[in-house]
Amino acid sequence: MHRSPRPGIQGNQANGSIASRVVFLFDVDNTLLNNDRVIADLAKYLQREVGAKRARSYWAIFEQLRTRLGYADYLGALQRYRSEYPHDLGLLAVSRFLINYPFAKRLFPHALDVIDHVKPWGTAVLLSDGDVVFQPRKVDRSGLYEAVHGHALIYVHKERELADVAARYPAAHYVLVDDKPRILAAVKRRWGQRVTTVFVRQGHYAQDSKMLAAQPPADLSIEQIGDLLNYDLADLTPRKAKVASGGSAA
Repeated sequence: MHRSPRPGIQGNQANGSIASRVVFLFDVDNTLLNNDRVIADLAKYLQREVGAKRARSYWAIFEQLRTRLGYADYLGALQRYRSEYPHDLGLLAVSRFLINYPFAKRLFPHALDVIDHVKPWGTAVLLSDGDVVFQPRKVDRSGLYEAVHGHALIYVHKERELADVAARYPAAHYVLVDDKPRILAAVKRRWGQRVTTVFVRQGHYAQDSKMLAAQPPADLSIEQIGDLLNYDLADLTPRKAKVASGGSAA
């Protein structure tokens, strides 16, 4: 897996030959992969290995880091936790749990089918936030890296890296598929009609009514990633995009 000079990874760099095609940008966590389930599994394992009190300490550190960094840093939280509990051998078990986690079993139904579905229309690219070790590991072990033929980008704040994304994957139009309304809205403000935003109502963000109300609706809203199998390329253009429930797009 080739490393980018930026805080992330890139796969095979796109070239000018795809400039007239569509590029599909897929988020990973809670879009293609059920990250809420991963966190639930980690929470159970952590409590078993270090106890409820120290587990709460880990999650407090985790949330502090996520607030400061803007992404989930599981291994970074373990490092911070280690400084507070240097003799807790349960750390080693938790570290192995994370590194060897069976991420392929946590892909949402039809996630790989959706990637294959869009390939005839353009390049499928993973566009994710995350740390430089654990997130690439997740992408690799889940099978997503292979599914997109190495077209993977991981940044600290992907919505701030659109110029880099466009330089690596030039296209006439982009389709961004994500579970985070904030990200979809930020990219839409920047790219406008150049992008079709697709909100996948999976994961905890879909249940956050306050967050949903604070952001404009995406061009297209679907209940689960597999719903994209019901859409053709013509449906994923700004004029054709519409809410799956029948409402009008923004």
